Amino acid sequence: MKITNLGSQSYASFYVACELYKQMNGDKHSKLGLATGGTMVDVYRFLVELLHKNQLDVSDVITFNLDEYVGLTSNHPQSYHYYMNDILFNQYPYFTTTQTYIPRGDADDLDQEAKRYEQLIDELGPVDIQILGIGENGHIGFNEPGTDLNSPTHIVDLTESTIQANSRYFEHEAEVPKQAVSMGLASILKAKRIILLAFGEKKRAAITKLAQKEVNKDVPATILHAHPNVEIYVDDAAAPF
Repeated sequence: MKITNLGSQSYASFYVACELYKQMNGDKHSKLGLATGGTMVDVYRFLVELLHKNQLDVSDVITFNLDEYVGLTSNHPQSYHYYMNDILFNQYPYFTTTQTYIPRGDADDLDQEAKRYEQLIDELGPVDIQILGIGENGHIGFNEPGTDLNSPTHIVDLTESTIQANSRYFEHEAEVPKQAVSMGLASILKAKRIILLAFGEKKRAAITKLAQKEVNKDVPATILHAHPNVEIYVDDAAAPF
């Protein structure tokens, strides 16, 4: 694992967009693990620009999203289904909808949905590149502190700090879902290559803990030390050195 400061969010986002583009350009059957949230907005914006400029055929690309809020339908404006369609898939509508996978937060049987999603990853994977953000408390996906390090896709109770951090996307904090369906830590580690992005001063503490090179259940992102191919890119504000 290596932490690299690329100076700004824009530079780091463009770099990761280029890596995703190169992966798809080199292998039309690429499998990508995608993340959501504010950290990824510029990554997808740059990626869409690259795709349009080069008219890359992505019809055989398979994507897996990390997570989805429990209780939100796919057309809810704050669902991650809606986010992905709005910011990426509808911006370059050559992705095949039957090959873009996101957990269903409104499934009747959530435990069964988690098992179904994990099975999809096993059957269609492994993921070539998994991109990640990181929470202020060190969570990746929605794997909160204390998550079993061997966890598959599962149902997560969100911590109060995560709920507050996500409340900026909702009109009222009471509307923020309290649970999510999330790839587990073991699910994430199945990827061949992992790229984590962190921007802003609020993420510095989490990156500093991640840099200590010890797997700590209280900082879920530290499980990445168990993976042989992890890259971390930060801006000046999040850099731990």
